Amino acid sequence: MLQPLRKPSEAEPARLGRLAKLPVFFDLKSRRAVLVGGSAGAAWKAELLAAAGADVDIYAADPSSEMEALLARGGADGSLTLHRSAWSADIFKDAALAVADLEDEEEAEAFAAAASDAGVPVNVVDKPAFCDFQFGSVVNRSPVVIGISTDGAAPILGQAIRRKIETLLHPTVASWAGFAKHMRERVTQHLPQGMARRAFWERFSDLAFRGKAPDAYSDTVDTVLERIAAQTGEKVGRVTLVGAGPGDAELLTLKAMRALQSADVILFDDLVSDDVLELARREAKRMMVGKRGGRASCAQDDINDLMTRLALQGKQVVRLKSGDPMIFGRAGEEIEHLEKAGIPVDVVPGITAGIALASVLGTSLTHRDMAQSVRFVTGCAKTGQLPSGLDWQGLTDPNTTTIFYMAGGTAGAIAERLIAAGSPPTLPAVMVSDVSRGDERWAGSIADLGWASERRDPSKPVIIGVGRVFERAAHAAGRAIEPVARLSAEA
Repeated sequence: MLQPLRKPSEAEPARLGRLAKLPVFFDLKSRRAVLVGGSAGAAWKAELLAAAGADVDIYAADPSSEMEALLARGGADGSLTLHRSAWSADIFKDAALAVADLEDEEEAEAFAAAASDAGVPVNVVDKPAFCDFQFGSVVNRSPVVIGISTDGAAPILGQAIRRKIETLLHPTVASWAGFAKHMRERVTQHLPQGMARRAFWERFSDLAFRGKAPDAYSDTVDTVLERIAAQTGEKVGRVTLVGAGPGDAELLTLKAMRALQSADVILFDDLVSDDVLELARREAKRMMVGKRGGRASCAQDDINDLMTRLALQGKQVVRLKSGDPMIFGRAGEEIEHLEKAGIPVDVVPGITAGIALASVLGTSLTHRDMAQSVRFVTGCAKTGQLPSGLDWQGLTDPNTTTIFYMAGGTAGAIAERLIAAGSPPTLPAVMVSDVSRGDERWAGSIADLGWASERRDPSKPVIIGVGRVFERAAHAAGRAIEPVARLSAEA
């Protein structure tokens, strides 16, 4: 049965949610900062302030060995001056900010009050009640600086997040950022505002994330700039087909995330999760072009024409597809249409639902003792019925694992055809809805597939796996899935 059509619809991005703290970056270059305390913790704060270019006046009658060692090394950019005395109210004069490491609660309160009276922002280490600002974990690729805050709730989590970012952000990003800072005026003068300028910076950013310093691409930095600038005159945009994976945003590739961050327009399917869309550039226009069995769907021709029209306007278009674009995603039709129109196309692969199914269940689809091949098969034609022409005899091969996509409504028919072609009724099968997002799961034998499908939530997409490899999933102790227990005859 043909499904009703609908036109692509635009979806407004969500507004900025609540912020526990406002992330700001304070310019301390050649400005005076006050620090009270001589502990190891105070030494770290002094080093941090000096690294930001501050001239730090340290008030500590008995500085620790860590503080003494820091003073011997000196500040990275700013200066460090030790005053072997207690603090007083007059130390706040001309200070840009004040920091203290004080154990005594009354002294900490008095310090915060004195700083406030002087109009100086204050931080008392580990005493948030006396703080106007907080220090977060820092990722330093200066001039790129990333601050991470958990609002004091979980500092160790903040450090773990910092380590994750450190692994993703290549150290050469620092040299590219410094290069960009010096070149911004030249780019502004020579490139008009709008697409040309943005195209330049996007190509610049692409180079920055390849793990090489600017001078690795040529003898001179100017030659690199000229090469990038020469490519910014293109009037036609491009389309990137991006695999959104099975729904879990953490399964996106880094390349997919960069594509989402550089898009002008995102055309996304119904099955793309909100978590994935949240990673897109906020300024990007988002348009729903959903195609779902049993629901109103956008015509493929409308989607093709929309991509072409947007790209011809010079837009960077991301066609965001659930799973992998090249697996039952009509990517071939879209690529052919775009190439005929002279529009460049890129493809960023994603994790297809069949692979995600294996990961969720902890099952190897090609376990060497049970299966030497795997097949991905569509379980639904345009009519909503089983596709004609499937090789049912081949699908009964006991050494092959078969994954049926879009098969929720045809599960019973699939089981009947497999059994009729020679598969044993006891052959293990699994059925999972919204794979990777922890929804409905079932495991049993193919004889019960139709029964199980009738009791599923029909609004959720389903993937079915058939083969001996799923026997362990059906019987493994402690797993989330269990073999289905037949209801009583009365049920």
